[in-house]
Amino acid sequence: MIVAIASGKGGAGKTTVSASLAGVWSPPVIAVDLDVEEPNLHLFLKPEITGQEPAHMDVPEVDEENCTLCRACSDVCQFKAISVMGDVILTFPEMCHGCGACKAVCPEDVISYGKRLLGDILWGRTAGPEFLMGRLRVGEAMSPPLMRHVKVRLKDRLAETGADAIIDAPPGVSCPAVNAVMDADVIVLVTEPTPFGCYDLALAHQAFKNIGKPMGVVVNRAGLGEDAVYAQCRDAGLPILAEIPYDRTIAEAYSRGRIISEISDRFRHIFTDLAGGIRELASSDVARKEAFHA
Repeated sequence: MIVAIASGKGGAGKTTVSASLAGVWSPPVIAVDLDVEEPNLHLFLKPEITGQEPAHMDVPEVDEENCTLCRACSDVCQFKAISVMGDVILTFPEMCHGCGACKAVCPEDVISYGKRLLGDILWGRTAGPEFLMGRLRVGEAMSPPLMRHVKVRLKDRLAETGADAIIDAPPGVSCPAVNAVMDADVIVLVTEPTPFGCYDLALAHQAFKNIGKPMGVVVNRAGLGEDAVYAQCRDAGLPILAEIPYDRTIAEAYSRGRIISEISDRFRHIFTDLAGGIRELASSDVARKEAFHA
């Protein structure tokens, strides 16, 4: 099973939930940080990094001597990563999305591929789960290509180990967040009982519901603000899987890089119950689909 922990906004507690859930999940499990722009799951799980490799993306390189300047590549590129200006053809690797259309349409077959460094993939072990993360190169504008490299390695590890995966997704509802949750079996949305929390929860639900995966909610800092989030979840048909109280003890532990589920039995039970709720949500969705196709 792949569980994606997402949120409509940053600071809602997504990484807190990811780390604690990975800590109580029945092994084997792989904790994955797909927030490659600002990865911080390792600060809590404290893995021993045992391997690292760079990740690259194919970008076009043109044989200018044999190029006829027909503009087919320039016309097909929606991002202007390759352009013909007079009798000069220019490539802009940082703008390339790696779709390969320019090479596919080139009538003279003068376009080959070079490499653009996206960042690094790192992996290792903790006292509990296996660990995997991506770290975007400083200055790289696009995170989804690196995320896809991390997901390929995750897929291989899941096939080798039969493990489950807990994914710490990027915050928000843009392309990186959608890319992180699209392969999940269950999506857990972390929110807080504030006006901002309610608004961003609605955005996340709207953005992810068409993916067709079961979703549930974790209310972080429960008791801090208002009760509107509960009515919102009820109206949207989103089950509340767990409530994490607004507690100074949690804030102090977080500031020291501690996993919340390790503070006390009380908090551990919150996350073991959350793990059980996620499994039930996944099972009910499987049963619903089987009944639909029967």
